[in-house]
Amino acid sequence: MKKFEYIITEPVGIHARPAGMLVKAASAYKSAVTIERDSRTADVKRLMALMALGVKCDEKVTFIIEGTDEDTAVKELEAFCKENL
Repeated sequence: MKKFEYIITEPVGIHARPAGMLVKAASAYKSAVTIERDSRTADVKRLMALMALGVKCDEKVTFIIEGTDEDTAVKELEAFCKENL
């Protein structure tokens, strides 16, 4: 299991467009990808679950990646967040 924390910098938070991009990026991996905010979690591969967290700008989230390709997934998803969220 790998984890990383990220503070959302997208002015409107994780809304429809960036959430869709994140789901697409996470779905490229076999590993389970979970996001946690204020002790609530969601499967990053499920758009509605991700958007239901209501993550806003300047909030800290934790990504938890677990599976066979977790080493690659954690690096690439962290880079994705820095570029898009």
